[in-house]
Amino acid sequence: MTHLALLNKYNVPVPRYTSYPTIPFWNENMHVSQWRKAFRDQFRIANGTEGMSLYIHLPFCESLCTYCGCNKKITTNHGVEIGYINALIAEWAIYCELMEEVPVIRELHLGGGTPTFFSAENLNALLKTILDNSIIHSTANFSFEGHPNNTTGEQLQTLFDLGFRRVSYGVQDNDPVVQKAINRIQPIEQVKRVTEIAREIGYNSVNYDLIYGLPFQTLSSIRKTLEDCISLHPDRFAFYSYAHVPWTSKGQRLFDQNDLPSAEDKMNLYQEGARIFKANNYHHIGMDHFVVPTDDLLHALQTGSLNRNFMGYTTQHANLQLGIGVSAISDTSHAFAQNSKSLHDYYRLVNNKELPVIKGYFLNNQDERFKKYILDISCQGRTYFNEQDNETLQLFTFPQLRQLELDGLVKLNVQHVEVTELGKSFIRNICMAFDLHLLNWSIADNKRTYSKAI
Repeated sequence: MTHLALLNKYNVPVPRYTSYPTIPFWNENMHVSQWRKAFRDQFRIANGTEGMSLYIHLPFCESLCTYCGCNKKITTNHGVEIGYINALIAEWAIYCELMEEVPVIRELHLGGGTPTFFSAENLNALLKTILDNSIIHSTANFSFEGHPNNTTGEQLQTLFDLGFRRVSYGVQDNDPVVQKAINRIQPIEQVKRVTEIAREIGYNSVNYDLIYGLPFQTLSSIRKTLEDCISLHPDRFAFYSYAHVPWTSKGQRLFDQNDLPSAEDKMNLYQEGARIFKANNYHHIGMDHFVVPTDDLLHALQTGSLNRNFMGYTTQHANLQLGIGVSAISDTSHAFAQNSKSLHDYYRLVNNKELPVIKGYFLNNQDERFKKYILDISCQGRTYFNEQDNETLQLFTFPQLRQLELDGLVKLNVQHVEVTELGKSFIRNICMAFDLHLLNWSIADNKRTYSKAI
């Protein structure tokens, strides 16, 4: 099969597999009492061993980046900070009542929105409330997302003093034409400035988020972006595929479809990026990360301990992930829960001392096994089959895998499947072969839910 034919064949709507089952299959009418019990039971198990992973969603942004599919609230009114922080603290207090003992925090991530929308003083007040009444695990990993245009030295110092050692800057693209199209004017000098400040303070990991597939991107423009960014020597790159989902992200409706790269052009952008990263001694991790040889993600990949959760690839293996804030997601390894996406409803519920959970899912035994297959493919590029699943695999998964094998994307035998070098560009498609929920879903529903694989 030709390269173009392969791209056209596999350029279909596919989940990103930050969870299994994926969110569209979760229950819209989840009983909060069941979630409370699931959280409490898992906390009793996890807290004495690996501790918990904590994600805090900070949704506010001063301006709209039109490519963005995150849950965000656009405002220039910084008076909203205090009210939101009070709501986060109220939600944390509800969970503290369920914990019954001092929580051990192993991983902490601030995401958004724009976490650096919040002042250093307010970030300090929020985090000290949580951390002063918690135990910090000896291998804890604290990170946050920063916007190069508004991240200050004061914020970086405050978060460093609280234990943060990794900052992830949303760069996306340096080309002025692309930046204008996505409404994110951000000179490379700004990126350099905040990178140098972070290093001077003592951060040991600086990550840049880049996106390929944006309007007006070309091979020459993305090459320039990558070369400029690599010259600043970040420790990690997250090289994400632009997810075009205008039916859920209204800002993306401002794009003319004709301004977006074709599937073939988009794959060429990715391959050019991967080539440049490799030439500069960055190692490929999972679906979309490239890291320096000393990065702990590479060590985790080499030792088989790489993990993936709603925060992305991680070296941490906490079997309890708590998400607080509007739209935040929690995971007990046996159950998922998502908070309300409405800021108004989120405030109303937590002010009434109720958990703001509005949907979720309780995994059965088969879900848990197929979740592991997908996680193995995402993190290690291979997985081994469980005999207990033999009939289901033969009926649903193996026909998909055999086709992937014919196209050169996997190597398959009766015991395991392994992703080929060519298949690394189609990880999401390979994961889909294990998605029993999606394989039984209609193509029409799939098309209006997920972004395309390429």
